[in-house]
Amino acid sequence: MSTLRDLAEEHTRLRPADIDHLHRIAGDWQLLSDLSFADLLLWVPVDGEGTFLCVAQVRPTTAPTAYQDDQVGRIVGGPEVAHLEVAYGQGRIWREGDPVWYGDVPARHEAIPVRLRAADGESGEVIAVVGRDTNLSTARTPSQLELNYLTTADDLAQMIADGTFPPPRHPGETTSAPRVGDGLVRLDAGGKVTYASPNAQSAYRRLGYASHLVGEDLAALNRRLASDPLEGTEAANGILAALRGEAPPRREIDARGATMLTRALPLMPAGVPIGALVLVRDITEVRRRDRALITKDATIREIHHRVKNNLQTVAALLRLQARRVGMPEARVALEESVRRVASIALVHETLSMSSDEAVEFDGIVDRVASAATEVAATEVSVGMRREGSFGVLPAEIATSLVMVLNELLLNAVEHGFPPADEGGPEPVPQEPLAPPQVVVTAHRLRKTLHVTVADNGRGLPAGFDAEGGAKLGLQIVRALVTGELRGSIELRPGAEGGTEAVLTVPLARASG
Repeated sequence: MSTLRDLAEEHTRLRPADIDHLHRIAGDWQLLSDLSFADLLLWVPVDGEGTFLCVAQVRPTTAPTAYQDDQVGRIVGGPEVAHLEVAYGQGRIWREGDPVWYGDVPARHEAIPVRLRAADGESGEVIAVVGRDTNLSTARTPSQLELNYLTTADDLAQMIADGTFPPPRHPGETTSAPRVGDGLVRLDAGGKVTYASPNAQSAYRRLGYASHLVGEDLAALNRRLASDPLEGTEAANGILAALRGEAPPRREIDARGATMLTRALPLMPAGVPIGALVLVRDITEVRRRDRALITKDATIREIHHRVKNNLQTVAALLRLQARRVGMPEARVALEESVRRVASIALVHETLSMSSDEAVEFDGIVDRVASAATEVAATEVSVGMRREGSFGVLPAEIATSLVMVLNELLLNAVEHGFPPADEGGPEPVPQEPLAPPQVVVTAHRLRKTLHVTVADNGRGLPAGFDAEGGAKLGLQIVRALVTGELRGSIELRPGAEGGTEAVLTVPLARASG
């Protein structure tokens, strides 16, 4: 299904600013639909054809829909759009006419012109029409709640026609919550409550106000109820701003262990401030869960921080022991253990600063690569370079992968560019590329991570057996890749000399 912007750009000559305004309406019109007990359809005229195209639709959550089928993308003309032409051409709300039938469903048509106000605040031109279509199959005498809903809906409809609704959205606000059914309070021009829905009354009762809201000065009441004086003042100022015709950001009020979210909207049909609409929602349980998650996240980060500290302590003890050991082989083994422990500590250090159990792995690889060139026992200055991105990896993959890369990088530096007097079997003669370097390449394909560690050193020794090698580092690599990472690894001569370690790691871990 094409989007609102796609349909408007394909069939109309609406400007980008016009389309942006239609997007703002479609993002906030669930409120009007619920208050109206009606479907809302956004119609735009098709150039030169005398027809209208439906580019958006919303159904009410408070009443049955008038349309079982989606209307977006539908183009209509002739007598069927007469009410839309009146609203579009004359710039007024159309409410005349008899009910129409959609199959077995009788419906009442209304048409609201959508006006985009000029930059100087003057009344702008009509750019579209909102069709308000009400299912009449369940029509009955409206209750007090329904009458207040409908009255407020008419005020908002007039504000759409004036170009003053919806209000601008504040940074960080992505939806129009709370909704009508959560709780609705209507204020007069003086800020006194003229109507409060049962859910709104219940929300205030959670805050500790047991009396009826009608007749109360809501700004003063919010200031009085809030546990935090600053919070109460902000909530009160938001309501006063709405009474002045402004659109304040949403506010939260905490009192007696309960939390209520409020959204104040000005009511100013025809440009005349007549009061405000305040939507309220009891979010006590939502905030309780948020606090529990924050506490859990902080605990997990603290655990990673302590694990990192413990690993660094272990590395320090091993380093101290290595200095006291007289046997060169034992000293080398202890120093290798220090590097392995330190690489794991890097992951936990990153996780201790993260809000979830995943890490940006590129920075870790860069630090491990830098450390490998500093500690490797070689007389040659080897350059390190990373190509591509590992992206964000879950902790269980990152911890094993960093050990694998640490071993591969150290092997590439130490065995690809060994000291001149190093003994051992002679390698296959190859002409090394200058300058000496190791390149780590990473890319993702579907749900698999492909990694290559390539050097331009002296290459693999003659008769090299990756599977049967006795080197502890390679044994660790094979065990981690095939076991923890459930992947595969291949060591092979590079196409232009040197050695390549090709690693494949599945990112979608099997469950169970």
